[in-house]
Amino acid sequence: MFDIGASELLMVVIVAVVVIGPKDMPLAMRTAGRWIGKMRKISGHFRSGIDAMVREAELEEMEQKWREQNEAIMKSTPQLPTAEDMQAPSTPAKPVVQAAPPKDEEPSPEPAPEMEPSNRKDKSASDPEQAEFHLPPPPP
Repeated sequence: MFDIGASELLMVVIVAVVVIGPKDMPLAMRTAGRWIGKMRKISGHFRSGIDAMVREAELEEMEQKWREQNEAIMKSTPQLPTAEDMQAPSTPAKPVVQAAPPKDEEPSPEPAPEMEPSNRKDKSASDPEQAEFHLPPPPP
């Protein structure tokens, strides 16, 4: 902070001894030390007050962010049932039953997809190799 070198400090000490005198020098040094200590104590107190204000401001900012995130989470998630909802009688859900296709109908075979004209052979749909059957999915 203050750039005081050894030569400058020696010059201040020589001037202080000449002006104050060697007899009163210890008393002057004690007084200067007390003042410097008080200044350090006041600056430390001031610095700690500023640091506390900054921490409080950051804490309030973090609490505000936490509240906003908490509200966003609460809005995006479904609400859990309360104790009152748990005590209310509930009706069991009915299972969904799909109707099975009639058994007496046979699916109609579809013609095989046509490839290139040179590879196509003239076979009837009754040929088991060419007939494709599309069966309905098995019942659950």
